[in-house]
Amino acid sequence: MPLVIGVPRETAPGEKRVAIVPEMAKKFKSLGAEVCIERNAGAGALFRDEDFGAASVAANPAEVFARSQIILKVQPPTLDEVRFMTPGTVLIGFLHPYQDGERAKLLCEQNITSFAVELIPRISRAQSMDALSTQATVAGYQCALIAGVISPKFFPMITYAAGTLRPARVLVIGAGVAGLQAIATAHRLGAIVEAYDVRPETKEQVESLGARFVDTGVAAVGAGGYARELTLDERMAQQEKLTRAVAQADVVITTAAIPGKRSPVIITEDMVRGMKQGAVIVDMAADSGGNVAGMRPGETVVVNGVSIVGTVNLASRMSVHASEMYARNLFNFLSPFIKDGQLMLDWNDEILTGSAFTHEGTIRHEGVKKVLEGI
Repeated sequence: MPLVIGVPRETAPGEKRVAIVPEMAKKFKSLGAEVCIERNAGAGALFRDEDFGAASVAANPAEVFARSQIILKVQPPTLDEVRFMTPGTVLIGFLHPYQDGERAKLLCEQNITSFAVELIPRISRAQSMDALSTQATVAGYQCALIAGVISPKFFPMITYAAGTLRPARVLVIGAGVAGLQAIATAHRLGAIVEAYDVRPETKEQVESLGARFVDTGVAAVGAGGYARELTLDERMAQQEKLTRAVAQADVVITTAAIPGKRSPVIITEDMVRGMKQGAVIVDMAADSGGNVAGMRPGETVVVNGVSIVGTVNLASRMSVHASEMYARNLFNFLSPFIKDGQLMLDWNDEILTGSAFTHEGTIRHEGVKKVLEGI
C-alpha cells in the first residue's frame, strides 16, 4: 500500500497559505508517495486543483484524514481535525506546542505522532527545513511595506521643483531573520535605517545591509540563536538609549519574539508619547503579545498622533511565495525518511527527535512538557 500524504484546506481565519505546492507534490510522487489534497486547498495561494497533476482531490477534510498516513498543515489542527485523524497518523506543521495543552492532550489520546516545525533544531543541517526563518523573511518584508504605506512621509529622499524632502528615518528593533529583511527592504526603499538587537554579534549583519547599529551597551545572547530575557538593570539601560532612538524615528518596526513565551514589551507608553506626530510603529510580534504598549492585535490604533499597527499572520499576505517556501521546508524535513514509497522514521536523527511534539501517547519534547505542565 503506497504512502499517502494528505493536505487539508486551512480553516484558520485569514489563512491563505497551503502546506504543499505542485512542484513539491511532484517530488513526493518521485519518492513513491501519493498526495491527497482537499478540494480548493491551494486556492488561497492561487493554485488550482488541476495544478497538482496526479494528486487525488478529496471532497472534504474527513476524506483526507481517512486516506492519509501523513498530514501536512500550516496552522495547528482544530480539535475536530485531530479527532478525524487515524491513530498512528504523522502530523507536521506549525503546532504552537507551548500554547495549547488541550490540543496536546488530544494528540496523545489519538496516538498521533506530531512534529512541530517551530521545534526544529537550529543547526546547519536543518537550515533548509527552517520554516520559522522562511516565514519570518516574508513577515519582515511585509512590515516594511506596511510602514511605507501608512507613514505620511516618503521613505526615499525626494527632489522636486520647489526643493528636496529628506528621507524617512526607520528604526528596526530585533535583527533576527525578520528584522534583517525589514532593514533590507526599508533601505531599498530609500529610508535612513537604524537597527538594534541585544545580541552584539548582529552588528556586522546590520551594517552590511546599509543600516546603523544602535549600541545600548546591553548584550543578551541566549540559547539556539535567540536572545535571552533581560534583567531589570539591563532593561533600564536598554530603555534609556532606545528612548532617544525611538523619539527620532519616523517609523519603528519591532520584531522581538521568543518562541513559546510572551513577547517582551520594548516600546513603553512613555516612549510612544515621546515620538513625533505622524510616526508609525509596526509590531510584528503582535501574535505573541506584542512589543508595544497599547498595541491591539489585528488593529491599528492611534495614540497621541502615533499609529500603532498590530500585524498578525503576515506571511499569509504573500501566500504564493510563502507557501512555496514553506512547502520546500516540509519536503526537506520529510523526504529523507521516505524510502521506496514507505515512511521510515529514524529516531536517532537529532532533527527528528528535536522537533517531535507527541509520539506513542506522550509529549516527547521535554521543554514543551515542562511548560504545559505549568499551565
